[in-house]
Amino acid sequence: MFDITQANTRGVANHGWLKSRHTFSFGSYFNPNQIGFSDLRVINDDRVDAGEGFGTHPHRDMEIFSYVLEGQLAHKDSMGTGSVIRPGDVQMMSAGSGVSHSEFNGSQDESVHFLQIWIVPSERNAPPRYQQHHFTEADKRGQLRLIISPDGAAESLQVRQDVRVYAGLFDGDEAATFDLPADRYAYVHIARGEVELNGKRLREGDGVRVREAQALTFANGQDSEVLLFDLRPFELPGMQ
Repeated sequence: MFDITQANTRGVANHGWLKSRHTFSFGSYFNPNQIGFSDLRVINDDRVDAGEGFGTHPHRDMEIFSYVLEGQLAHKDSMGTGSVIRPGDVQMMSAGSGVSHSEFNGSQDESVHFLQIWIVPSERNAPPRYQQHHFTEADKRGQLRLIISPDGAAESLQVRQDVRVYAGLFDGDEAATFDLPADRYAYVHIARGEVELNGKRLREGDGVRVREAQALTFANGQDSEVLLFDLRPFELPGMQ
C-alpha cells in the first residue's frame, strides 16, 4: 500500500534567511496525520541564505543526519567536531545523552540546500558521537546505495536504530529495484527531480509511506535523487 504525501501539502516556514518545508510536524507546523512514520520523525527541506545559519543549540536522544544537495554546510559541536558538509557527504550526529551544535551556510556568496532528518534511537543516554562520509555520484548512479545502517555495513554511517537508508540517482533509462521484506515498512523521499516508483510519477518533495509491498522499482527518472528508508513495521498512535 502506498500513501503519498505531495510536496505542496508540506508545512512551510519562512524566516527570511531560512526557508523550510516540513514533511512531518515540526516547530509551529502541526498536522496530526503527519507526526512521523515508524522511527522516522523529521524530514526538513532547508534552504539557508549565504552567511546565515542556526546558532548553537542542544539536542539529546535523537539520531540526526544531514544530506546536502547544493552548497556547503558548516558544522561545529560540543564534542569538538568542526566540518564542512558538501553534496555527496552524509553527516550523522548521534545526540545521545546531550550535545550542542551549530550549523551555518559555509559560503558568503551562495545559499545552501540540505535535508535534515531525525530518527528516534533504540537506546537513550548513549554517548554522543559524530560521523561523516562521502559517497560519490558513481556510488549512487542508477542504483540504491546503502548510506546508513545499524552495523555500518559497506562504509555506511551507523545509526542506533533498526533503520537502513539508501540513496539513489536516476535519469533516463536508469532503474533499480529494492526488495522489501514482508515484515518491513519503507519511506521514500524525492530529494529532487522526478521519478516513477512502481509506475507512479513522483516529484521533488513528494514522500511515500509504504506498507505491504514486496518490490519497489525506481525508473524513468528526470535528474532524480531519492532517499529510501527501510523501517520497522511500527505504527505511531493514530497513524494506522
